Amino acid sequence: MAAGRGLRAPGFAAFLLLLLLQSPPALPRGAAERRCFCQVTGYLDDCTCDVETIDAFNNNKLFPRLNELLENDYFRYYKVNLKKPCPFWNDSSHCGIRDCAVKPCPSNEVPDGIRSGRFKYSEEANNLAEECEEAERLGAVDGSLSEETQEAVLRWTRHDDSSDSFCEADDILSPDAEYVDLLLNPERYTGYKGPDAWKIWNSIYEENCFKPQTVKRPLASGRGDDGGHTFYNWLKGVCIEKRAFYRLISGLHASINIHLSARYLLQDTWSEKKWGPNVTEFQQRFDEVLTRGEGPRRLKNLYFLYLIELRALSKALPFFERPGFQLYTGNKIHDAEIKDLLLEILHLAKSFPLHFDENSFFAGNKKEAAKLKEEFRLHFKNISKIMDCVGCFKCRLWGKLQTQGLGTALKILFSENLIEKIPESGPSYGFQLRRQEIVALFNAFGRISTSIKELENFRNILRNMQ
Repeated sequence: MAAGRGLRAPGFAAFLLLLLLQSPPALPRGAAERRCFCQVTGYLDDCTCDVETIDAFNNNKLFPRLNELLENDYFRYYKVNLKKPCPFWNDSSHCGIRDCAVKPCPSNEVPDGIRSGRFKYSEEANNLAEECEEAERLGAVDGSLSEETQEAVLRWTRHDDSSDSFCEADDILSPDAEYVDLLLNPERYTGYKGPDAWKIWNSIYEENCFKPQTVKRPLASGRGDDGGHTFYNWLKGVCIEKRAFYRLISGLHASINIHLSARYLLQDTWSEKKWGPNVTEFQQRFDEVLTRGEGPRRLKNLYFLYLIELRALSKALPFFERPGFQLYTGNKIHDAEIKDLLLEILHLAKSFPLHFDENSFFAGNKKEAAKLKEEFRLHFKNISKIMDCVGCFKCRLWGKLQTQGLGTALKILFSENLIEKIPESGPSYGFQLRRQEIVALFNAFGRISTSIKELENFRNILRNMQ
């Protein structure tokens, strides 16, 4: 799974020559671009938004500010347990490639405010949280707790064990959980591929996307293909929620493939490594001809995923703009500056003119809608568990983070009524986000935003190919 930051190239001319040497046979100027992007334009299915509006908004406005935010301490340190066993099969093979490794942070490098973990939800809730935790500890032997305190204990417990979670959360108190500096462990091509990687995605698509076994996915390994007609006829016939679920997973898959194509290992010598865009890799995954029409569909699903996560950010604004909420690292002045930047990004997200309308989800009969929502949640939670089966540790890290980020976005979208009831001051019992969820939410959206930006780069490269 994939990403990274800047590339130090010896010169644009030499770098472009390297790209051209990696490219498929020559096509008329602009033909390569059209084969990847000709269908990635105009309005998206199930949406009132168009691709061009998203490109302009993301690349010119949101992407630069979001990148700046994610370089700050609060968002760069993510605690994760990469040693959890796979819950679905016994194969414990791990990637032996050195680029698959993850370098954890020594504890003294993590800011005190983050490492202490005392700010469980936000500053204003901290004292009550500690009181409740103490009350819970004493509750079994102390029957003299006030009714108010007992009710507070129940409220916090109900939240911590609530059914609003879309992900299998890591036990960050486990001895195996470690802080990772995301900037020092960028998502990019690691060499992890083949049967093991295919097994992960096959399990996700075949067992968790509501698809019957009789309906074959387009281009599925070892199977005949009818151009996707049967599959897409099935997809059109299911409810919007199940259709959206598939498109979210497809969009996430597309984003990961863009990252590994954009941050590919171009040169590996004893003296240095060079990472950069691999046009051939990108075309193999998204060219209309090479993918028999699948590539452009995958890219449009990426834009759909972008709209969903952008909508969630706009909906979460009331939670983050409360005066008592802090992005706490221990540096009070810096924390206030980062909160200002965060709110600027959230207001920018809210200003987007063509938001996805999530009100079409889980509408109609309340009993049936509740049942479908629970299915939706459990299927996605299952996918988050599959991330513990990924053999490449760096891929596992970014897979866990991005599924938790998307799961947090879904949690926000389906908790709108609770968010609207959050008081301006004092703790919010109905809706909470832990630091782990906040870091995952913004970094996951950062990955999607980066993918949209990288598409612009690939479009320009392909346009100039001859």
